[in-house]
Amino acid sequence: QVQPVESGGGLVQAGGSLRLSCAASGRTSSSYAMGWFRQAPGKEREFVAAITWSGSSTNYAASVNGRFTISRDNAKNTVTLQMNSLKPEDTAVYYCATARGFYIGSRISEYNYWGQGTQVTVSS
Repeated sequence: QVQPVESGGGLVQAGGSLRLSCAASGRTSSSYAMGWFRQAPGKEREFVAAITWSGSSTNYAASVNGRFTISRDNAKNTVTLQMNSLKPEDTAVYYCATARGFYIGSRISEYNYWGQGTQVTVSS
């Protein structure tokens, strides 16, 4: 299986919006959950959101709940993270990851394939 690839990062002002995409073309024979994580400089990687690949269940970190929306397009084998009302503390490298199973977990140990990340910078 190939690693997922993120895109859509960039610079945005506080209060603005940004949409990230994750391509996971390697997952054609099995469809498990996928998630988004982020890591700011000097900080641990933290959970952002997750979604079942063949279902409708989602999971969000409290820090982004109500502002971010995770969605999927199985035909294109992509996962999208719509980020609204962005804050400077959202600044980080955002990573897309494929889960080890169907569970939409929030721990990095529950994911086994990771993208290289895309930079999101929110200015004040």
